[in-house]
Amino acid sequence: MKMSQYPAAIAQAAQVVNELDSQIAAVNQHIARLEGNADRVAAFEQGLKNDNQRRGRRFELLCVDQEYQTAQNTLMRLMSEKASAIAHLEYLRNQFSVAKLETRMAIAQQLAGAEFRDLVGV
Repeated sequence: MKMSQYPAAIAQAAQVVNELDSQIAAVNQHIARLEGNADRVAAFEQGLKNDNQRRGRRFELLCVDQEYQTAQNTLMRLMSEKASAIAHLEYLRNQFSVAKLETRMAIAQQLAGAEFRDLVGV
């Protein structure tokens, strides 16, 4: 990849991370709504006498809620994708840094060679 292509590639990789962050936030919000609904159902069940029973009932409700399980799986998948996207972003950033260093070193070597030729009188 040419040095001039790195900034666009880095920006695109950063955008992927931002989009995944947005999707994760949306799934977290959906999960919170499902958990709140389970809390509401458990809170108003007459047969439950204490908080431990309500927490147990909440857990039961969430375990059988297919939408909740799907949301949890989606969240795990998105978090894994985000970790990969961040790793790719860092890889691009590091490649760009190396390319810049190599370019600087080539320029320095050219300048040093020109100075040496001037000293020798060639």
